[in-house]
Amino acid sequence: MPTHYTPLALHKLSSHIGFHRPQQLLPDHLTLDMPAIYAMTDLQRVAAVTVEPSVSLAAANQKMISNQVRLLLVCRADNSIAGILTATDILGEKPVRYMHEVNCTYNEVTVRDIMTPHDELDVLRLTDIQMACVGDIVATLQQVARQHALVIDSDRYGLQRVRGIFSASHISRQLGMPIPESGRAHSFAELEQVLATG
Repeated sequence: MPTHYTPLALHKLSSHIGFHRPQQLLPDHLTLDMPAIYAMTDLQRVAAVTVEPSVSLAAANQKMISNQVRLLLVCRADNSIAGILTATDILGEKPVRYMHEVNCTYNEVTVRDIMTPHDELDVLRLTDIQMACVGDIVATLQQVARQHALVIDSDRYGLQRVRGIFSASHISRQLGMPIPESGRAHSFAELEQVLATG
């Protein structure tokens, strides 16, 4: 080995030390007219929180709590997306209904049993998001009566991947006001009026 290289000093790792995670800084405050991309969690900048289909609901719920998220991407062993699991799925009536149907206990219910499978998910395209505003996203979430929306992009070979996530609760916090319930506003103008009076 050449002699002009100098070994660097090594140090002991301190106890209770953390590690860097990808981070995306979204604006604290949004308006409905701002670019939609300002409200999207970009998975190129923020690591997706994932769970396997065979994990118990209790473990999945704990993962949401510890990561401060309300949606988990359900991933197969090859990292392809099998579906999504939301806090509403876990805390709503789905687990109770499933337990009644198959006569099992809560501890026996897995993510696979109540997740929304990939073939039931509607997604948005990044190319459309880049031309949209926040109000368009709110109107879209209301139209489909969903709390979350996935955004896909494609590489130069046409391979699609999930690029981002919109969350109604996150957008509501950024707007500083609640998002009206589905069905109360059917157009952008109606939406603006409801938010302005809310």
